[in-house]
Amino acid sequence: MSSPGQRSTVIGLIEEAILAGARQARACEILGLSSRTLQRWQRGDPDAVDGRTLCRHEPAHKLSADERAELLAVANSAEFAHLSPSQIVPRLADQQRYIASESTFYRVLREANQLAHRRSERPASARSKPRAVCADAPNQLYSWDITYLPTTIRGQYFYLYLFLDVFSRKIVGWQVYAEESSVLASEVLKDLCAREAIQPDQVILHSDNGSPMKGATMLATLQALGVMPSLSRPGVSNDNPYSESLFKTLKYRPAYPLQTFDTLFAARTWVTGLVRWYNHEHRHSAIRFVTPAQRHANLDQQILDRRATLYEVARQRNPLRWKGPTRNWKRVHTVHLNPDQVGKSELTRHPQTQEQKAA
Repeated sequence: MSSPGQRSTVIGLIEEAILAGARQARACEILGLSSRTLQRWQRGDPDAVDGRTLCRHEPAHKLSADERAELLAVANSAEFAHLSPSQIVPRLADQQRYIASESTFYRVLREANQLAHRRSERPASARSKPRAVCADAPNQLYSWDITYLPTTIRGQYFYLYLFLDVFSRKIVGWQVYAEESSVLASEVLKDLCAREAIQPDQVILHSDNGSPMKGATMLATLQALGVMPSLSRPGVSNDNPYSESLFKTLKYRPAYPLQTFDTLFAARTWVTGLVRWYNHEHRHSAIRFVTPAQRHANLDQQILDRRATLYEVARQRNPLRWKGPTRNWKRVHTVHLNPDQVGKSELTRHPQTQEQKAA
């Protein structure tokens, strides 16, 4: 509250600041006063009593310190410590006891930081986002996953193991097996590294948290080959987007079989044709509509340059049909996986890229 003299002084100070070139709102903010209050003081009787009040009324029915202590003691007792207030209150009513309402139980426990994880379940642990990585050439960053292929026996499946080069989007390794296993996955990885001539510390391999991905055999193979592992957060499919997107592309093709696979050979035969189509015929939208095989062989720059030249010639032939620049045929030089927010921190580049940059 303020006296008439204090209000007059404040009004004079603000008027003086405004004459000196200050804004009224800024002057009021510095004095901890709202512009509406200043306007009310200027329009009203200078000798009037300040109508604001600093009184804070506590409800008459507020729990006393003893009642609050009793509530916490009951909630933390051996009988009720594992129960939520919605379970505690009815049980107390069956015992002909009333301590407080359910909402009051929730409020008091929340204020005491005792509301979460009252049961014997394991508290949720904080999960950090996988480190951000990027690739600017083939055979630097791989992503892999396993998807189901239906069989003629309900409830049984064949399993497609698929390894993808994130930079080129090329399927660099695959196999179909009758079971999920880290041993089988490690065999596919060994074959892949041999065919692509992968050197130690050359490739980062990203996957989700499935048991084949974290199995002892797979982890030992990664260490032996010098392949650096990268794992998604548990239950977060967005951390492995390239493999998930690839599976959708494959399974939503018109050529995807409507009938189930009766043998492992039939499944492998179909996947062979599918991988051939994807790597050598499919124009991938994220890499400027070149095939993954062309980009993996570093042929995409020539193709995109020819397209850009063609479009520029077409524009010069009939410029009235072009209101702006021609279609963007510029090469995508860098591909990111789980990037950090802009301005937060610099993306972790592939180790070879860092060395080249330092050199």
